[in-house]
Amino acid sequence: MPATDLVRELSRLLPAGHLLHDEESLGKYSHDDAEWAPFTAPLAVVLARSTAEVAAVVSYAADHGIHVVPRGAGTGLSGGANSVENCLIVSLELMTSILEIDTVEGLAVAQAGVINDDLRRAVAEHGLWYPPDPASSKISTIGGNAATNAGGICCVKYGVTRDYVRGMTVVLADGEIVHLGRRTAKGVTGYDLTSLLVGSEGTLGIITDVTVKLLPLAGREEQAIIGYFPTLRLAGDAVAAVTAEGIVPAALELIDSTCLRAVDDWMGLGLPEDVNVLLMAKIDEPGTTGADLASRLASIFHDAGGTNIEQATDPTEIERLFLARRMAYPSLERLGPVLTEDVCVPRHAVPEMLARIQASATEHDVVIANIAHAGDGNLHPLIIAPVGDDAAKARAKTAFDRIVDDCRDLGGTVTGEHGVGLLKLPGAAAELEPRVITMHQQIKNALDPHGILNPGKAFPAPEPAEELR
Repeated sequence: MPATDLVRELSRLLPAGHLLHDEESLGKYSHDDAEWAPFTAPLAVVLARSTAEVAAVVSYAADHGIHVVPRGAGTGLSGGANSVENCLIVSLELMTSILEIDTVEGLAVAQAGVINDDLRRAVAEHGLWYPPDPASSKISTIGGNAATNAGGICCVKYGVTRDYVRGMTVVLADGEIVHLGRRTAKGVTGYDLTSLLVGSEGTLGIITDVTVKLLPLAGREEQAIIGYFPTLRLAGDAVAAVTAEGIVPAALELIDSTCLRAVDDWMGLGLPEDVNVLLMAKIDEPGTTGADLASRLASIFHDAGGTNIEQATDPTEIERLFLARRMAYPSLERLGPVLTEDVCVPRHAVPEMLARIQASATEHDVVIANIAHAGDGNLHPLIIAPVGDDAAKARAKTAFDRIVDDCRDLGGTVTGEHGVGLLKLPGAAAELEPRVITMHQQIKNALDPHGILNPGKAFPAPEPAEELR
């Protein structure tokens, strides 16, 4: 179909100004934040304002054999929102209404474009708390969080997005609107299709609103415990020791010196200059229980080789320390293109995995910075290649693949929270059994028989002989 015909026909379905087709907009919306994941310019970009508009566009696309790639804020790190051939980008960024906050049932209903932190602030006014908090919480959307099953700093204790999504409104591949899940605290009617859609990366349906469970905000008394370590391996030993002691902190985060310097150079937080690794924990139990846990964590850090152990109870100081963790990735982006890993290993294997990451950096002569949700084994090695240095870029890709192999060798998974998207397709192909890949394809075929929604993402294509079984 000629582009002029497509624009004319879609314009009839949408309000003025909500269909973009100029070159600048097509470039802006063609990819997420994943460095080096492939993309191509879309046919057009739809700025949807309602579920009905999403449904109308998807129905049109299905009738005309056009692919649809849904997009939230574009903060993804795996290429999951990247444009593909013959596609429309459907952005949900304007769907920003919090439709309901139910203080009795402890739930909220939010449109897909609601920013994570905006939801957290809104429910806090009612004495409630939405725990999932990805490092991008200030800019990432609830719909995108659900599509990738985002984790975050608090997930070691409180779980990931899937643990809080009770229901959702979804536009299917033929444009039909369905409502999945429940509002009640319990419910097992039918298959758990809500959980199936969470983490499906827009390949099975487009999530336009979510119903999320909330927790009481009261009763949490946060304390931070920080320690400085001379090596990544020793910091990893401390993480493994915390796990062995049976302690479940609200957060347990690791930042290496490369990240700390990048953050401090950009934001001037006054972080110490002679630190190789910073390990920071947060506990939120009240009273003497919290004090006892803080003391135990401080002792574990010390016994594992940590120095200058500090405890902080002032909310402003705690926020300052954890701001360094949240801003690590954007701070490093200022130094050059960043290839972001998202491996997750058993917690006892964290020390060995960190050692292997260091070895990979040395072997392939690349700069690898390390941040980690260390408390649940989710490591984010960040490989930096200077702009225009093709040789360094090639070495970075080799190091990336080596880290994935090492992760799997230690019993880990190739993505803990960013999703497979495009970048992790080879790793997913190695991790998933052939029949399991076929099961993925069969589910995709059942819900999207013509392959309209976000094709080629989330799972590798099955081998032809296996697909026919």
